[in-house]
Amino acid sequence: LYTLALAGAPELGAMNRLREESGLSVQSKWMLAASYVKAGQPEAAKSLVTNLTTSIKPYQEQSYTYGSDTRDQAIILETLLLLNEKTKAFELVKILSSKLSNQQWMSTQTVAYTLKSIGQFVGSEKKSDLKYSYAYSGKSGNTISQLPLSQVQLDLNGLQKLPIKVTNESVGGLFVRIINTGIPAQGQEKATENNVILSTSYQDMKGNDLDITKLVQGTEFKATVTVKNPGLRGDYENMALAQVFPSGWEINNLRLTNDESLAKTDRGDYQDIRDDRVYTYFRLASGTQRTFTVLLTASYAGTFYLPGVSGSAMYDNSISTKQAGQFIEVVKKEAVVN
Repeated sequence: LYTLALAGAPELGAMNRLREESGLSVQSKWMLAASYVKAGQPEAAKSLVTNLTTSIKPYQEQSYTYGSDTRDQAIILETLLLLNEKTKAFELVKILSSKLSNQQWMSTQTVAYTLKSIGQFVGSEKKSDLKYSYAYSGKSGNTISQLPLSQVQLDLNGLQKLPIKVTNESVGGLFVRIINTGIPAQGQEKATENNVILSTSYQDMKGNDLDITKLVQGTEFKATVTVKNPGLRGDYENMALAQVFPSGWEINNLRLTNDESLAKTDRGDYQDIRDDRVYTYFRLASGTQRTFTVLLTASYAGTFYLPGVSGSAMYDNSISTKQAGQFIEVVKKEAVVN
């Protein structure tokens, strides 16, 4: 009904019948109100949401609609803007802005709807220049922008602890964020385990345990990863397992020779095999585990780095695990004999 109203072809009869339904969710009432505004009946929209709460009980779906309380609040924000309720809308803008700034993962739908609604709020405000100055490490700068957002890249060398001074010279308020990005140095990653258990082992082709720190060139072996759902958070949907291998090893892709059945391993719901890595996507029921095996060959002599295996729910970073990496060596046969 919202989509039809948005397209300029509202079904008012169906909207009226839906409004009379008992047990209609808070989210549905807010979206139906937005539909009434789009259909040119703001008074019907106002009567529908009078005294209606703007808070939503926290939830996050890992599949199906990929909905979340953040997505729903973005829908409410859009409706408030359509009703010209700027004061209530601003309170939601602050809440959504905080959620966008934290470390919690969001689905594409949640991100899109949140940015869309906040963008509508910003677009409806009276515009003034964004003006500020900054100073750090003996350097300084001034910025004037007509856009609602401005970004400055700070050049830092090595590990430094430097004060950063920002002075707001705009008419309105200025919100400042410092964003750090990077990857851990080799061998310095920290193993983590959050609501999912992951174990990795290596065996020769006969199933015997294998020490991978030093392999003879030409050795064929197996990398086996077991992922377990401890049952604390129910069923897991859209799990992703990432195995990245050192350049001295080659993945024996049995798909190319139509020999996949020889591996006798779980391939998940979908498996993406690339030159140096394998991504496996799968579901994991509560209290169960799944085991995935990749066939490898130690092909090139030298010392290489093996990154840690990682796994997570694609839409919930509170379900994640990562192992530490390590250096491995592939040696020539004659080097071992001598």
